[in-house]
Amino acid sequence: MKNREWTYFLALGAFALTPATWAQDDQAAELAKKLANPVASLISVPLQYNYDTYGGTNDGASVSRLVIQPVIPFSLNDDWNLISRTLIPLVDQKGFPSSALNESGLGDTTASLFFSPKAPTADGWIWGAGPVLLLPTATKDALGTEKWGLGPTAVALKQSGPWTVGVLAGHIWSVAGNDHRNDVNSTTLQPFFSYTTKTHTTMGAYTESAYDWKGKQWQVPLIVQVGQLFKVGPQIMQFAVAGKYWAESPDNGPQGWGLRMQLTLLFPK
Repeated sequence: MKNREWTYFLALGAFALTPATWAQDDQAAELAKKLANPVASLISVPLQYNYDTYGGTNDGASVSRLVIQPVIPFSLNDDWNLISRTLIPLVDQKGFPSSALNESGLGDTTASLFFSPKAPTADGWIWGAGPVLLLPTATKDALGTEKWGLGPTAVALKQSGPWTVGVLAGHIWSVAGNDHRNDVNSTTLQPFFSYTTKTHTTMGAYTESAYDWKGKQWQVPLIVQVGQLFKVGPQIMQFAVAGKYWAESPDNGPQGWGLRMQLTLLFPK
């Protein structure tokens, strides 16, 4: 990451992590809790930056990834919402022994659709389920699978006071694409919990575990994050910083500690 980009993110972080005083304090508290809910009826656009270093034969290599994640809810009727969550990655790979891997560009896109009841269950559970799609949008061979994929995804969570606890899971099988590339057969499992303070600071921990059934190997990053809700003029945002530790990964995959920073733009109705 270039020096001016680091300076920008750190300056933004120092400002954003200072608790804000809002005239509409109840609205801020509600928005902070909605951000912790993957199927909340809230339009948001997270911009998530990740930096990871690699080990094994790829020792010294690094990957920077900016993921644009628009979340758009649609009201289907009085009882149900449809939540669209899309992940669009911009990737920069450097320092790999194979020059073919040192590429920059757009990666594959993942799009999830959750059908979710507007009201929690009698026991307080919030849930959603639907399809997840893998779209071969990568601009370079090294940045994607060249496969179309399809599978199920679901989320379930509870929110009690300042606490949010839940799990997001999914599976993708490749269904079409380049026959010379490996098939996709991957399960994701993402348990999460968080605590939101009265000053709208959210602290949490989660994983983004993935199991490759073809390669028979796990990727398990453990992530601890703190985020602060704030406003710049009329625009409501959250800035979050996270440390990421790779508890499990392929021998030549990401290892040790990584960094995550996320700026989320909120557009409440």
